[in-house]
Parts: sequence; structure tokens; C-alpha cells
Amino acid sequence: MKILVTGASGFVGGGVIKRLNEQSNFHPVAAIRREITGLPESVAQVRVQGLAVDTDWSLALKGIDHVVHAAARVHVMDDMAADPLSEFRQVNVLGTLSLARQAAAVGIKRFVFISSIKVNGEVTSANKPFTPKDQPAPVDPYGVSKMEAEQGLYELADETGMEIVIIRPVLVYGPGVKANFLRMMSWLDKGIPLPLASIDNKRSLVALDNLVDLIITCIEHPAAANQTFLVSDGADLSTSGLLSRIGSGLGKPARLIPFPVWLLHATANLLGKSDISQRLCSSLQVDISTTRSLLGWSPPISVDEALHKTAQHFLKQQENDDLSP
Repeated sequence: MKILVTGASGFVGGGVIKRLNEQSNFHPVAAIRREITGLPESVAQVRVQGLAVDTDWSLALKGIDHVVHAAARVHVMDDMAADPLSEFRQVNVLGTLSLARQAAAVGIKRFVFISSIKVNGEVTSANKPFTPKDQPAPVDPYGVSKMEAEQGLYELADETGMEIVIIRPVLVYGPGVKANFLRMMSWLDKGIPLPLASIDNKRSLVALDNLVDLIITCIEHPAAANQTFLVSDGADLSTSGLLSRIGSGLGKPARLIPFPVWLLHATANLLGKSDISQRLCSSLQVDISTTRSLLGWSPPISVDEALHKTAQHFLKQQENDDLSP
């Protein structure tokens, strides 16, 4: 079975490509803008002009059975675009739907779309995790664009009969993770004291290994057709608990200092970093019981094992960087 994977140069898409290549019944094809180094030589690479409304996908879709669509204009802090929502819509909505229409036109059976938990919202209250059936409540332009793409895909499924699968991941981490997660590991590795010991929230995370396993399950599983799935490691952590576990993986206990949460919020607001304080202090939990029951799926790797693996990769990378000239 030939699977086209978009976003193959990204964290999730690259993980999907590598896992598919390890399984004899799948033959992955990477849709790329430029040649990617580091992918297995057996993976076919087809160049496309990007995820745009006028992109011609005919060559990339030739002979393909299923599509895993992980490419997107990603959420970034401090977006400087004059009209961020318009920019996100051009890529995440119009570009996605153009690809999906072309896929349906050539008889693609199933289109797996990697969306975002931001479609549900940003914050959950105590013991009320998000579920797939919740009314969407995106807050930022990225979340809105993912919601609109989902809606357009389901309309396309009704029109064409192509099966759609929506997966909404929470924060994804794993070996090679970037952005804020990498920043946290760097702080812990350097032994920087962090005023985060008083945070008593609950946040769902998902290891790349677990997310990729679910994506591959959804490629063929008959019960996945035209369903929306939330995904996590199945164990929610407080920010302080997460930092402690990462520190353990690094072999450097986290130096966490008690500090009033309200003062953290106030300081962040003064510095124009309210988004960061929200992510550090608020809760965001997801209920994956539907994912478990419909697919008979469970996260194959525990959160402790995944965090240890991530931390060890970080240390090895630091060692390699130190040895390079």
C-alpha cells in the first residue's frame, strides 16, 4: 500500500515516514518542497511547490492509496503577519482542501488529517477534559484554520465518499523536539532555578512514538473512517511534575522554587508573555476513551519512558555539539 505523507520534513511527518518505512505492508512517499536528507533511501520523494490552493498534486498522488496530511502553516508565538488568520487560511484551509479534492478525484480511499487540540480550545477546567464531541472553541487564528479545514474535509467526504480521519494531538514531544520543550530541557540541563514549584495544573502530552502509532493505526482501521480522535499519552502531568520527570531523565534534578501563581501571571502579562504563563499554569486535558474504545488502541510507550528517551537524545545531541569544531 502506497501512502503519501505531506510535511515529511517536519517533526510529525518525518516520524510517520520513518515508521511506515519499517513496516513491509506500507510504502511511504514523501511530498516535499526540497530534497530531505536523513530519510531512508527507500522512501520516494516527490517535489511539490508547497501547500497552496493552486498546487498541482497529480504527480505526488499517482499510484497512492491513502494520504497522511501533516503539512501546515504552524502556530508560532508573536506572529508578525499583518493578517494572521488570512495567512493560516491560505495554507491550512484552502491548501488542505485543494489537496483533498485532488485526492478524491483520483480515487484516494482515505485522507488522514493531522489537526490540533486547539480546535477544542486552550484551557480545560478541573476534571473536565476535552472530548471529540465538544463544540469547537478555537481561540487563535491557527486553531480557527484547523477547525475550518476539518469542516471542509467532512463536507468533501459527504460529496465524494472519500473517508476522512481527523486526529487532534496535544503538545507533541520526543527525541529532536524543538521550541518551548527544548527550551525547558536546556534550562534544566543548566541547573537554572525555576519559580514553578507551586503550579498544580494538569496537562495532557503525547509522545511522538504514540502519535505516530495512532496515525498508522488510522490508515487502515475500518472503525476510523469519518471519525475525530483526540490523542495523548494517557497520563496527565502538572508543569512541576513534568519538569521533575524531565530532570530525572537528564540526571539533573529540577531546581523548582515555590512562587505564587498569580504573581507569575502578573509578571508574564507585564512582559507581554501571557501566552507562556497560560501554557505553564493552566490545565489542558483530553479524554482519549473514544480513541481507545473505537480502535482498540492504547499508547504503546509510557510517559516516563518517552520523557527519558527524549532527555537522553537531548544529552547526546549536546555532547555531539560540544565535540564539533
